[in-house]
Amino acid sequence: MTADTTTSDTPNGSDSPKGPGGPGVGRKTSSAGGRGAGGTLAAARGLLLDNGALGALVALIAALTLLSGDFLTTDNLLNVGVQAAVTAILAFGVTFVVVSAGIDLSVGSVAALSATVLAWSATTEGLPVWLAVLLALGTGAACGLVSGALVAYGRLPPFIATLAMLSVGRGLALVLADGSPIGFPSSVSGLGDTLGGWLPVPVLVMAAAGLLTAVVLGRTFLGRGLYAIGGNEEAARLSGLPVRRQKAAVYALSGLFAAVAGIVLAARLDTAQPTAGQGYELDAIAAVVIGGASLSGGVGTASGTLVGALILAVLRNGLNLLSVSAFWQQVVIGAVIALAVLLDTARRRAGAPAPVPGAGGTSGRASPGGRGARAARYAIAAVLVAAVMGGTALWRDDGSGGRTTVGMSLSTLNNTFFVQLRAGAQAEAKARGVDLTVTDAQNDASQQANQLQNFTSGGKSSIIVNPVDSDAASPAVRSAITADIPVVAVDRAVSKAKVASLVASDNVSGGKQVARALAERLGGEGRVVVLQGTAGTSASRERGAGFTAGIKAYPGIEVLARQPADFDRAKGLDVMTNLLQAHDDIDAVFAENDEMALGATKALGSRARSIPVVGFDGTPDALKAVKAGTLYASVAQQPRELGKLALRQALTATDDKKTEAVVKVPVKVVTGRNVGDFS
Repeated sequence: MTADTTTSDTPNGSDSPKGPGGPGVGRKTSSAGGRGAGGTLAAARGLLLDNGALGALVALIAALTLLSGDFLTTDNLLNVGVQAAVTAILAFGVTFVVVSAGIDLSVGSVAALSATVLAWSATTEGLPVWLAVLLALGTGAACGLVSGALVAYGRLPPFIATLAMLSVGRGLALVLADGSPIGFPSSVSGLGDTLGGWLPVPVLVMAAAGLLTAVVLGRTFLGRGLYAIGGNEEAARLSGLPVRRQKAAVYALSGLFAAVAGIVLAARLDTAQPTAGQGYELDAIAAVVIGGASLSGGVGTASGTLVGALILAVLRNGLNLLSVSAFWQQVVIGAVIALAVLLDTARRRAGAPAPVPGAGGTSGRASPGGRGARAARYAIAAVLVAAVMGGTALWRDDGSGGRTTVGMSLSTLNNTFFVQLRAGAQAEAKARGVDLTVTDAQNDASQQANQLQNFTSGGKSSIIVNPVDSDAASPAVRSAITADIPVVAVDRAVSKAKVASLVASDNVSGGKQVARALAERLGGEGRVVVLQGTAGTSASRERGAGFTAGIKAYPGIEVLARQPADFDRAKGLDVMTNLLQAHDDIDAVFAENDEMALGATKALGSRARSIPVVGFDGTPDALKAVKAGTLYASVAQQPRELGKLALRQALTATDDKKTEAVVKVPVKVVTGRNVGDFS
């Protein structure tokens, strides 16, 4: 085999850019004479100049250190490591695939499925925890192996094969968990804790995963072969490499790493969520590319991937510490990612003497025409997949036999609140003989818009929508109204659209009640932080407005910070952890839903009993926490009643009868004193 025709200054197989396919292929090392202080500085400068991503990370750390005195502390740096861990572990697996000139879009879904399998098998089925862990790891590897077989033996493009696995994995996780989070075994939850009270276990797992990646890529036959395959697959095959077997093994490795990442994430949250990891595959791919890998294959290192993951984590952590607006956070993150990749690309063009050699010394780079043809095939395949999905949706809607058909699009079914809301609507539909179709937008506004458009084109009698984003849902809602299909909004309003009715809890009243409850608990004086919901939703706006109005009556209470956590438990944990670094004098927390509140209590740890946290929704998990004393209070809603009333309003509008513009359902603060009345 002659895949590596260059020489390097390190032992063959080290995880340095000088290995086959690495950024430094064909470079000469500096002489040994430049030692001492000057030589060390020159070496450090050369390292930063030769590694655009590393230079960007150093510059980013320096900037955040100057902007925030809370950034460069031991605790906060460990927090950054913890928050980078899941993305980094996923990205290490994706590195194998990218080096072989592939792509894996399924890792987020596979991570969620693996964690769900572990929790379900250990909690629901009662299997021994060690067996459940092996089953979860096997699930991840099996999913990857299926994707690899489709790519290597079925000759499907990696994009299509892993996109299919993304959907299959997410669907299986939802089926297994019935859309609800599953409690995680306490013996495995230790993976989310610390050793010695200061060293986070996720960081250790990340380090172990990175070391394993470096060893496999640099010191094994499989790793050396991946660089050859990524550089020039045909030349690698002619050189005698078992290309198909190695490509299948690569995707299995990616699935295995995804399973580990899913277990670590679930351990941090003490629960396995079937919709966890949405969008994580994009973060993983971004980390790999930011770290210097080429999507054309043949280039990539474990160390570069780690730097890429750290850049993403440092950005999010630093922006939280600086209390940057949620809208600007997206702008800043996108701009810095683009800048990091641009610097690394400029460095390669200026410093790399030639394209990365593949097997047999050839370039291994696809021609422009080849890349164009591949892109065209991907585009055509995507159109075909969309056509099949749309046709399937229409076919399903046609079988109602003249019955009244109602479509319901919920923002997420990962939250127990919305699961109960669905149950209330389904019970009412069954009682009235109505054909109800419920879809899960998975907190994706564009996916919800597609669902609403499918309901419209399918000729539903009426539509019920719980918007992911109140503004983003309005165009699709207006299209339905234009088609004479009445729309009812539930729990959250739709902006700029005249819906038939809004069925919602009295969120403003609930926010005021939270302010009063916290003020009484604090004796009228203290410092509070607010975890906000998804930007743009009416629930977040109304709950926040009610709290702001109510807290004005207590001038002794100061709101230290307001930061978005998107109604998500994992984000609530991370944002609260970051806020604790910036504010060590927090006296209370208001989270605009229970999921964020539970994440905040996890971040507070034992301090949750002395720092009151109030959530909103009254979900079963929250009520259990209130009863246990780890959550001070929750504003209880009636999600089943919301679902029933929403369906009734939809049917009334379908019959062209007058509906109530707004139907408000009362809410009440639940504390340890009255939680027994709501359990």
